[in-house]
Amino acid sequence: MLHRLATALLFRLPPETAHALAVGALRAFVAVPGARRLLGAVCSVSDPALRTRALGLDLPSPIGLAAGFDKDAVAFEALGALGFGFVEVGTLTARAQPGNPTPRLFRLPADRALVNRMGFNNGGAAAAAARLAAPRRTVVGVNIGRTKLVSDDAALDDYAASARAIAPHADYVVVNVSSPNTPGLRDLQAVERLRPLLVRVRDELDRARTTSRVPLLVKIAPDLGDADVLAVAELALDLGLDGVVATNTTIARPALRTSRAEVDALGAGGLSGPPLRERALAVLRLLRGRVGERLVLVAAGGIEGPDDAWERVRAGATLVQIYTGFVYGGPLAPSRIARGLAARARAGGFSAVQAAVGVDASG
Repeated sequence: MLHRLATALLFRLPPETAHALAVGALRAFVAVPGARRLLGAVCSVSDPALRTRALGLDLPSPIGLAAGFDKDAVAFEALGALGFGFVEVGTLTARAQPGNPTPRLFRLPADRALVNRMGFNNGGAAAAAARLAAPRRTVVGVNIGRTKLVSDDAALDDYAASARAIAPHADYVVVNVSSPNTPGLRDLQAVERLRPLLVRVRDELDRARTTSRVPLLVKIAPDLGDADVLAVAELALDLGLDGVVATNTTIARPALRTSRAEVDALGAGGLSGPPLRERALAVLRLLRGRVGERLVLVAAGGIEGPDDAWERVRAGATLVQIYTGFVYGGPLAPSRIARGLAARARAGGFSAVQAAVGVDASG
């Protein structure tokens, strides 16, 4: 009951204010001795059916938090205690930057969707790396992107600087070339530009951490054409990447319950939530059909409940991330989805969720 009240109160505030308060409250709560343990006892799910081996990591659940919520790596321990099997922080950039002008985050309640044009607001990769260096219980991936003011010619050096800073502390790294809110960023998804970028980041990770290999993934946009999705899949295989995150937000504006006039008034930005579900699932199926079991596929986009997560697993996703579903679903969303996912796996005759990955990949 209290979580519903808290969610309702947050929704009475402007979206970015509510987000800052939520992150701040989580960070403050787990700073209290014993609070993380208490939160985990109440919210986290311990079920052998959920245990997942991926990216060389042992995860308590395949349900993770997508990048964008804990931008500066300040609340990942609290988020892990809420029941996320892993937390992806960022997007981090090599230089601290304020992001785009406000307002830049908007709710579409009729669609349970969000529109954002945040612009990678963060305190920089080095500052986040210092926080990640402390001992932790939560598996943390790090999403890195391009500093806005960096020129095209310096983009590789910029990503390399972020990779170098976070390599010693990241459980995995995601190269973000798919946000619509940094000018020119999505142009890096073209394979002729993506190849040297991924090679450079891989080299930096290997140089910065010689004791173990950091898994490397790339995050792509749902707005890529099918042929481009498949080209990225081929590139990922050729370079020996560990996985692909599918997908980021969309610049498209599909049929929505929110009026066209209201949507247009919000301006540019990436749309997330249920309106993204169909295309994100289609991209996942394309990837699975091309890469099979050779890469870890991380599904994101329009996942609200156990049925959505189960559909993505059966379509080929080893891991599933939520963001907008967490915003609308509240603090119990990760544990609710995880429990429902385990129940669906057992009902389908699988001893573990991971055993069902890709069983319906052909659609």
